[in-house]
Amino acid sequence: VLTVFPRGMQRDGGRLGPQLVVADNSAHWTSRYGSVVTTIYGVGTADGVNEKGLAIHMLYLTATDFGPRDKTKIGVHAGLWGQYLLDNAETVAEALEVMKGVQPVMVSVDGIDAAVHLAIEDAVGDSAIIEYIGGKPVVHHGRQYRVMTNDPAYDEQLANLARYDFTNATRQTALPGNVDPRDRFVRSTYYLQMLPEPRSGREAIAGILAIARNASVPFGAPNNAPGTLYNTEYRTAIDLTNRRYFFELTTTPNVIWMDLAKFNFKAGAPVMILDPDNTDLSGNVSAKFQKAKAAPF
Repeated sequence: VLTVFPRGMQRDGGRLGPQLVVADNSAHWTSRYGSVVTTIYGVGTADGVNEKGLAIHMLYLTATDFGPRDKTKIGVHAGLWGQYLLDNAETVAEALEVMKGVQPVMVSVDGIDAAVHLAIEDAVGDSAIIEYIGGKPVVHHGRQYRVMTNDPAYDEQLANLARYDFTNATRQTALPGNVDPRDRFVRSTYYLQMLPEPRSGREAIAGILAIARNASVPFGAPNNAPGTLYNTEYRTAIDLTNRRYFFELTTTPNVIWMDLAKFNFKAGAPVMILDPDNTDLSGNVSAKFQKAKAAPF
């Protein structure tokens, strides 16, 4: 569900819906920034951007290990990890600093563990990939880290990528073409380095969506390792400069987008929602959002 959160939201990082999942030193905070996000299962945020141009993207990584509970740090369940950063940081650098006092905590929804890693980027072009491997955070920070898929862990992805040399690539250059996350990582990196400098915001979004579609998992693709590969359910692209959030549900024919300037992020403003599962939606849908009966979290 596409959701608009104003500033001033009171959040409890220890609750997964009505269930208390972080009993000791759970995170409680008031959001400093408004955001437009994609919520999942009504208990967390998988993707989105805040009004300052910080964006987050959450994907499955079965290698994820948040480690035993460290009660010296405030705990936020993994489904709200990304939202915590959107609520509290303007930039990637600030988000990484905020993370030093926080521990994501593993939770499950419908029997599926929130084994996830996080990609973040901001309006000044900085980016980072955050993973928890062996109970410790592993951060790849720098604008060169712009691609993330799923397993294996990021260091292994980079090692696999180093096997390829695309210096003098041609249309005959062999690319890995399966739906394995390693293959999709290599293809995304290859096409990203080939992407021409856009002459407009429209070209920039079109280029990013073209690569995302190429790296997507079609319906019916082989899935022999649950938790690591499912068909792509949606794609997003974000204009961080002009604060526009583009969304494409893979079961509908249209791309829709939201202009953050059209939303009321003032503290006390209502939470607004839009169900994108509607084939009549197309183009700018900022005016289509409706007041939520209650905030999902």
